[in-house]
Amino acid sequence: MKTTYLLTADDMREMDRRTIESFGIPGRVLMENAGRGATRLLLENFGDLSGKKIAVLSGKGNNGGDGFVVARYLSQAGVAVRVYLLTKRDALTGDAAANFALLAPLKIPVIEIPDEQIFFQHELSQDIWVDAILGTGLSSDVKGYFKTVIEFVNASGKPVFAIDIPSGLNSDTGQPCGICIRAKATATFAYPKIAHYLYPGAAYCGKVGVVNIGIPNFIAKEVNPKQYLLTPESFKLVRRQPDAHKGQTGHLLVIAGSPGKTGAAAMTAMSAMRAGAGLVTLGIPKSINPIVETLGIEAMTCPLPETEDGALDESAYEKIMELSQGKQAIAMGPGLGQAEPTRKLIHQIIRTSKIPMVIDADALNALSADILKERKAKAVLTPHPGEMARLSGMTTAEIQKDRIACARKFATELNVHLVLKGAGTVVAHPDGKIFVNATGNSGMASGGMGDVLTGVIGGLMAQGMPAGEAARAGVYLHGAAADRLAEKIGSVGFLATEVMAEIPKLFREITER
Repeated sequence: MKTTYLLTADDMREMDRRTIESFGIPGRVLMENAGRGATRLLLENFGDLSGKKIAVLSGKGNNGGDGFVVARYLSQAGVAVRVYLLTKRDALTGDAAANFALLAPLKIPVIEIPDEQIFFQHELSQDIWVDAILGTGLSSDVKGYFKTVIEFVNASGKPVFAIDIPSGLNSDTGQPCGICIRAKATATFAYPKIAHYLYPGAAYCGKVGVVNIGIPNFIAKEVNPKQYLLTPESFKLVRRQPDAHKGQTGHLLVIAGSPGKTGAAAMTAMSAMRAGAGLVTLGIPKSINPIVETLGIEAMTCPLPETEDGALDESAYEKIMELSQGKQAIAMGPGLGQAEPTRKLIHQIIRTSKIPMVIDADALNALSADILKERKAKAVLTPHPGEMARLSGMTTAEIQKDRIACARKFATELNVHLVLKGAGTVVAHPDGKIFVNATGNSGMASGGMGDVLTGVIGGLMAQGMPAGEAARAGVYLHGAAADRLAEKIGSVGFLATEVMAEIPKLFREITER
């Protein structure tokens, strides 16, 4: 499986160390490659810089050293560039000091500004800022002088090009450390970092470009990062045989729906068929059966016992177990409601069924960690942050503060595949691997989108795709389909049913690559 790593700060440090110490490429060569590549991306993103004033804001570490290299290459390209050194020059060491020494022979102006008082004594009007202040190792809040500088740059209204990561951004969580540079574009090195794709960090980074600085592939494999960018190479869609028939392409059982939420059941079923499931059977409360039959005419329905209020009753268990015979997967939860008999029914199914299942919405709300531990089947859970907070006993704010750590902990401890929904959906697996999705857009902030995702994942599982791979594929396809619609009609106003209609087109393109 070909994948794109998403690195933590520790991953990047270890790759650098092994490349320098084990493979023998000097750190100064890596810095040279980084600065040269960053300059190329800067020129690509900002176009003709003739007559423009560029200022490189450099700290004392290697991020500042990368900035010195960028200044040198910009000067050689005839760009009017100066360096604001936000420390004393005698604080520079190693490769950063060596590259700083090369600025003088090229007559690149260097203004040493080690504190806030001196900073505001200088004429600071620039057309473009190059942010080389802080690197990827930051984890505590930015304070003092650097906080003042970042506030000034953000308030200036001038575009910023960030080197490796916008200063003030935690590269492992995507959270600003109190305050953060807002960049128009970012050049990062070797591989992207988690914060480049995980929100809110992605919004601070702007357009991200990756520079190959010479770290060998085998060293990346030895370091073996556990985070990946979700791409079509992260899963393998089943290529249907010419003589295939519906009995060979999977049968999904959907347990969903209640009065007022018939659409959730229908969309789950229809999106499973859009994802290629040959057959779908809907187990629904008997009173809504006439309505659901008209909403999803390709799916089969089975009316089930219900409570006086029209919710699925616990007595439906035996019939559902009978229905599950011969099915390859179960999708459960959309629109079920939270009546107590329904909750008890969900508990029974999860405790006893041996069929792979995707659990969403009201089925998630009925769960506890203890019930999950009792299950016998492979499971994909698809919570939004609020549902995840309830499942994990954390607050929604705590979940959002470090989505990867929370998702990884839950998936590994409870041996489930977890889809933590939201901008930059996180897919976590029991082995600790994490995939971050970059498809999707704000147009998906409307009703029914989660039902479609559940159906797509369930439909893929019904066709024999392993649960974890189905989760990855479903998340990617769901977001990519919405991106297609945003391109066609804009990112406001498209419907969940329209998203599902785009899925087959993506299937064709991906399987024909």
